[in-house]
Amino acid sequence: MLASNALSGCGVGHSAHSGGPSVVASTDVWGSVASAVIRGHGAVKSLLSGADTDPHTYQASPADAASITDATLLVYNGGGYDPWVDRVLDGHPTVKTVNAFSFLGGAKDPNPPNEHVFYDISVAKSVATAVADRMSEIDPADAKDYQANAADFCRGADTIAMSEHAIAGEYPSTSVIATEPVAYYLLDATGLVNRTPPTFSAANENETDPSPSDMATVLDLINHHQVSALLVNPQTVTNGITGLQNAARKAGVPVTEVTETLPSGTDYLTWQRNTVSQLTAALRSNRSPS
Repeated sequence: MLASNALSGCGVGHSAHSGGPSVVASTDVWGSVASAVIRGHGAVKSLLSGADTDPHTYQASPADAASITDATLLVYNGGGYDPWVDRVLDGHPTVKTVNAFSFLGGAKDPNPPNEHVFYDISVAKSVATAVADRMSEIDPADAKDYQANAADFCRGADTIAMSEHAIAGEYPSTSVIATEPVAYYLLDATGLVNRTPPTFSAANENETDPSPSDMATVLDLINHHQVSALLVNPQTVTNGITGLQNAARKAGVPVTEVTETLPSGTDYLTWQRNTVSQLTAALRSNRSPS
């Protein structure tokens, strides 16, 4: 059962090893991070993948609950992003877990905290390290491999973090619009200033239409070239967001996609690397606004 949905570190399925550890992840994002650490020493099953299901509102099936309670290790987002996991864990407190949200650094926590911690590279590194530590306890014979794989993942993550910091150095205090809070930690790392009204982004995240005044504010920022890029989540596009993208293209403001799950055929590091590269390219193509 676990082998059918396994993910490898490169986003390709691999077979479960007979009697080996089974790791379950709430989403393919954390499944990819776990797979980069496990790498051939067991199966990794992601309960949610792709853009068709919203982790916030998903309801765990009996099969999902069984996978969670039977897992050698569970890796999940936490922070209210995948609350269906918490509901299962409430009845099974002995399940070994890695909660990504628990690694969020207090110094840059928004108020209230933003649960989209998969855009925080330091959190992803902490998750990889925690998975390696937990698996080293569970499977000490392969501990050296787990630790080496986590270190390799962290080196790749550090390269991405350097690219984020380079944006902060090259484009200080540059303004952008992000239609949803999903990119909060990416913007924090790159030093970009999000000019989006909070009520506008909240409406989009809840899949409702922004108020006419908020839409007018955002359109005015675009049409007067007061922002250097528009960041959109293509998984929750509405008519209003489509119109906003059209207005940005007409005004010459580049559009960058920030997805909430892994693009097909990719892994965590490639996903984050490509997102930062696309954002950098957008900023380079539109240097004049500040």
